[in-house]
Amino acid sequence: MYAIRRLAPTLGAFTLAAGALTVGTASAHATPTTPIASVASASCSQSYLPLPDPGCQPGAYNPDVTQDTIDSTICVSGWTSTVRPPTSYTNPLKVQQIAAYGYDDTSTADYEEDHLIPLELGGAPRDPKNLWPEPRYSTGGKTAGNKDTVENRLKTAVCNGQVPLDDARQAIATDWTTALAAVGLG
Repeated sequence: MYAIRRLAPTLGAFTLAAGALTVGTASAHATPTTPIASVASASCSQSYLPLPDPGCQPGAYNPDVTQDTIDSTICVSGWTSTVRPPTSYTNPLKVQQIAAYGYDDTSTADYEEDHLIPLELGGAPRDPKNLWPEPRYSTGGKTAGNKDTVENRLKTAVCNGQVPLDDARQAIATDWTTALAAVGLG
């Protein structure tokens, strides 16, 4: 008998042991433990690509970032580096989530552990509901680089007062491929 333990997207720790599922809790700052073994079925769907599965990664906000605080947070050059989680946190999570998505390609170099709601727009830095293994290769004609361009344009528009923060966050969380058009920038 063996147990498979993972940090679930909902921050609950699930343990599967000989067919029994038990639920516990995990800290939002916990480091993910062992990747899901290949015997476990994928729990997140690739059918949404180039978007994450909204059931696994619906996005989450950093409560310190609001419309009233943007001039002291996201609109300050270099601010995101003060909240970006270390790779010692994101790499194990990336391995777990690659397995959760059932990707055939399990090379971590082929994925960016990306924030659905980017740090540039006040996305939650460590919440697994906001982090997902975004393929660097083209999916649906889009790449991680395309999303980075959208993130940067939205942040500039928010900081220039062209788009309210909540509108930008909602647009990118709903569908980053149409986010610019949704807020009147594309």
